[in-house]
Amino acid sequence: MNYEEKLESMGYKLSAQANKRIFEDGVRIGNLIFISGNAAKVDGVLKYQGIVGDTVSMEEAQDAAKIAFVNCLATVRNMMGSLNSIKKIVNIKGYVASTPDFIEQPEVMNEVSAFALEVFGEVGRHSRVSLGASSLPGGTPVEVEIIVEVE
Repeated sequence: MNYEEKLESMGYKLSAQANKRIFEDGVRIGNLIFISGNAAKVDGVLKYQGIVGDTVSMEEAQDAAKIAFVNCLATVRNMMGSLNSIKKIVNIKGYVASTPDFIEQPEVMNEVSAFALEVFGEVGRHSRVSLGASSLPGGTPVEVEIIVEVE
């Protein structure tokens, strides 16, 4: 089973549509691809909106983070033609829109780290950053960006 089939068997579909932004969805430099930040959009619609610790629960934030990660992977697939070209998930950055007293941003992103390992095995072992923010674009509770090494 390839990576995309594995994601689909877990209930995640990779979007084929490109984002309409004034910057690139991803930039390849040598064997590294830097993927721009993605929100938890499903079929182009934000699944969750709000602030973690206020209107968005931990479970919703974790789900949002996984969806945003999958959207990052969709960009890799759209650029490379297949997720099987991924040799390594190098880095994952997660931004969590949260209340000032919410300090569990790493717990939100732990869900993505575990998910990357579940899908990619050792290829999914990565470095990571988890940051809190007062708000994020469009009201998304979580934004994720990644760096991957490809063939």
